[in-house]
Amino acid sequence: MNSARLRDAALLAAGGLLLALYLQGLWGFGFIAWVPWLLLLDRHRGLWHQLGLACLLTLAYVAIAFAWFGAALGRYTELGPGMGFGLLLLLAPLFQPQILGFVLVRYWVGQRLGALWAAWAGASAWVGLEWALPKLLGDSYGHGLYPALWLRQAAALGGVALLTLVLLLANEALVQAVARRRLRPLAWLLLPLLLAAYGAQALRALPPGAELPQLRVALVQANMADLEARRRTRGTESALRELLDAHLAMSWDAVERQGADAVLWSETVYPTSFGNPKNALGAAYDAELLATLRASGRPFVFGTYERRAEGEYNAAAFVDPERGLLGFYRKTHLFPLTEIVPTWLDGPSLRRLLPWLGNWRAGEGPRLMPLRLRDGRELPVQALICRDDTQPMLAIAAARLGAQALFTLSNDSWFSDQPEGARWHLAVAAFRSVETRLPQYRVTTTGVSALIDAQGRVQASAGLNERALVVGALAVPVPEPTLMVRWGDWLGGMAWIFLATLLLGLALPWRRLHGPGPGPQPAAALPAQLLLMPAPVRLLAALLRGGARLVLLGLGLALALDEGLRSQTLLQLRVFVGGVLLPEAVALCLMAAFRVQASLTEGLLQLARGGQVLQLPLAQLRGLSPWRWPMPQPGASLQGHDGRVWHLAGVEPAALGAVLAAAGVPPTRPLPAYQRARAALPLSRWQAPLLKFGLLPLLLALPAFHLHQHIAYGSGLGEFYTHGLRAYVLAFGLWWGAWLLGVALCAALLRAAVEALSWLAAAWRPGQALLLRWGLERAALLLLYLGLPVWLGLRLLLS
Repeated sequence: MNSARLRDAALLAAGGLLLALYLQGLWGFGFIAWVPWLLLLDRHRGLWHQLGLACLLTLAYVAIAFAWFGAALGRYTELGPGMGFGLLLLLAPLFQPQILGFVLVRYWVGQRLGALWAAWAGASAWVGLEWALPKLLGDSYGHGLYPALWLRQAAALGGVALLTLVLLLANEALVQAVARRRLRPLAWLLLPLLLAAYGAQALRALPPGAELPQLRVALVQANMADLEARRRTRGTESALRELLDAHLAMSWDAVERQGADAVLWSETVYPTSFGNPKNALGAAYDAELLATLRASGRPFVFGTYERRAEGEYNAAAFVDPERGLLGFYRKTHLFPLTEIVPTWLDGPSLRRLLPWLGNWRAGEGPRLMPLRLRDGRELPVQALICRDDTQPMLAIAAARLGAQALFTLSNDSWFSDQPEGARWHLAVAAFRSVETRLPQYRVTTTGVSALIDAQGRVQASAGLNERALVVGALAVPVPEPTLMVRWGDWLGGMAWIFLATLLLGLALPWRRLHGPGPGPQPAAALPAQLLLMPAPVRLLAALLRGGARLVLLGLGLALALDEGLRSQTLLQLRVFVGGVLLPEAVALCLMAAFRVQASLTEGLLQLARGGQVLQLPLAQLRGLSPWRWPMPQPGASLQGHDGRVWHLAGVEPAALGAVLAAAGVPPTRPLPAYQRARAALPLSRWQAPLLKFGLLPLLLALPAFHLHQHIAYGSGLGEFYTHGLRAYVLAFGLWWGAWLLGVALCAALLRAAVEALSWLAAAWRPGQALLLRWGLERAALLLLYLGLPVWLGLRLLLS
């Protein structure tokens, strides 16, 4: 083996070892596990080389991370662990498609825009594909951060996808530091530090559990997974009798001796259709179970089957000791083939070949069920059955409906010989509590059963493959909605928007952005109008405009945090008018009062306003100094040899400096990269205030107002027919004003993000500051003009 191939093999093996350590709970290795593999990718150029390496890395990732699943698959299908593992490797590109997308997008963008954009594009492709193509096990690279208490709290902001994104970017930063032998890329490591800081603060902000209402639940882990074997050896009635007796005995102990408020059994543990028995034996078991429940005085939740005319469901039964069966939650996310077979694939031939195929029907989604306690409380809870807890949107939808706890039922006997699978499933389920801040009571047939608090901490648990009764109390407050609950699994969609914007930018003639810039060259003549502002006037106008922007951002933050304020449209508009529009109008009037006509004639810079003319001999000017802070507008200070200073605004310093430099007035300080990039990009016509803050809010308000009229009054002109033209016009004006406020808030947030990221990009890569700013400006416009209408359209469709 030559030295190049030896290095490749060493990098492949090193990455595999680091990944294995990370998945064993040593979460710090997640920040470096991909470094050897990324270095391996960077050593090889060419699309076919990248595609081959992507397939190789996919196989390696699946073999290291999911060997346990291959063994479990082989055992369930009776193919054997070896065949199951081989089948898993064969399907690896379908099992983990995000790795192929990550490698190919990273390479394609890197060839055109460099390593910085390649890192972001590759990480976005990873999380975007996991969002668009929900995986069989709901896994993501970020799940390995579960042991990191502070870091995992960031899942409340952006789910596990946010952790995956930050991990990938941290690995990219280390690769860039190694490749360039520079420390600057290590600044990216501030991202995980910021997430950790958020997590620490979030944990401190949560109220102590002892001061909150408690729910004490018993988890019955009977460790009886071999029911079919027992049926074959002892007969059906004896096997069911043993199963039921074990659960009833453990439940009675939990109620009488340990004071449980409710009892939870695992998935499909009641092996017949409760409430709709198929035979006399099933009816006798139903009657016995109901009698025991009434005697206990506690509500029970257990896995069973619901039999209906259209088919059978894997369900969780909620039974009250006084009212009997309250209803079922039906499992929403069934496991392909083993629980459900697509209609187009199903048939007698397939079932003869694969007798283990399932025939259940999928449920309709979240369904909150009441849990009545002895002290009179009634708590709304959401059940999740097995694979349901791997999909974040089900728990999020339940939290939006008002759930106060999650009851998770699983079998997990698949993993009785693979403890890695049981630990992985527990970690994935725990993230549902972090994302929603809901406590979780999780019971499985063979382990791991656990009590998981709202921060994802396991407060009590049973071991694997042991009979155990876990009884404990968790706080069950009404939680403040997290960002994930408010926005849903938003990061994947944002990743696709970023990639689409990047693709649009690459389709345009971006190469012209290298060099002097895409905008016009500095004007050969002095701008006709400038602002000549004394220092106190400039300070006052800057304070007015800056204060207006701070009030706008503060209003946006208040709306995000205060649910009550979001329903008070008139109060929002009053704050917007008084705190934003009025100061802005005063600042504009103030600046208009100091507008001057500018001209260059015979070695003189003339600034005229009305009958007053200020003549400045160019020979007496020492230089032009651009303002570090472009407030109230971009500008520069003109300095004379005698020490006097004139503050000029209303024009980009680069254009003004070019004209004066041609006339012999040199700049005293060159423009930094951030300001050069800002000056080189002219305002787009899409940034015109009339279009942005007039037409766009109007177009958004029209369909929303029309729908409101239909809902409230029965027709598009319902309010006009009922209350007259004045009421109709005022109502529409209110809707228009509300959308104006919404667009202004979005535009302010996007502007703040563009300026902050442009400044960081200019400090990081001064040579690409213009290109980076151009991409950010286009992305902001796309988010504003396409993102808001798309969001509104989805809201209208879903409503």
